Amino acid sequence: MGADDQKPFAVRVLTIFPGMFPGPLGESLAGRALEDGLWSLETVDIRDFARDKHRSVDDTPFGGGAGMVMRPDVVGDALAAVARSGTPLIYLSPRGRLLDQARVRALASGPGMGLLCGRFEGVDERVLEAHEIEELSLGDFVLSGGEPAAIALIDACVRLLPGVVGRSESLAEESFAGGLLEYPHYTRPREWRGRGVPEALLSGHHERIREWRIAAAEHATRERRPDLWRRYRQRLEGYDDERD
Repeated sequence: MGADDQKPFAVRVLTIFPGMFPGPLGESLAGRALEDGLWSLETVDIRDFARDKHRSVDDTPFGGGAGMVMRPDVVGDALAAVARSGTPLIYLSPRGRLLDQARVRALASGPGMGLLCGRFEGVDERVLEAHEIEELSLGDFVLSGGEPAAIALIDACVRLLPGVVGRSESLAEESFAGGLLEYPHYTRPREWRGRGVPEALLSGHHERIREWRIAAAEHATRERRPDLWRRYRQRLEGYDDERD
């Protein structure tokens, strides 16, 4: 199969609010890539699989408690309609594994993904188990539904697709690419409100600039994300051990 025959990265979103898509994904880099056929987007309205005239998708939880739970029969039928062999199914949930750039890269390198957007108190556990759905979280906070998280995940994947970002160097140097936060950026004017630009960036010396950026990225990571810094140091130490 030639490059021109490569199938686009296919995204299918299951939601009770299909009007939320493409939303911001129809603008900027993702929007142009969608128009150019570098990726495709299909929305599936979960209510289309409801079993009553009211198109109900939820019911009260067994054991009592506040809120409603999305029914396994309705969600299960919706999932069965969009499942594709070799394509991961993902449920956006604060209970899931924390999403990181490594997982984004792995997803972007595949044929696409199916995303289940929960609402109310969530989805019946049995449907997650039956379809072996991967649960991913954007962080330790709660949204009103999975749709904003799905948009963020799609954007993160789409920008890694070939042809979406013009310069591959931009992807190689940005945050998390090497396990560090990104170094600070500066542009004109050279002086602004009494604040200057680091001299190394004005030197024109490529090696000096590279060293400054590495040091600045390490400092930012050490100060702001000690968890990332620990993992970064562990990888460096492991590498040094193997080299020695």
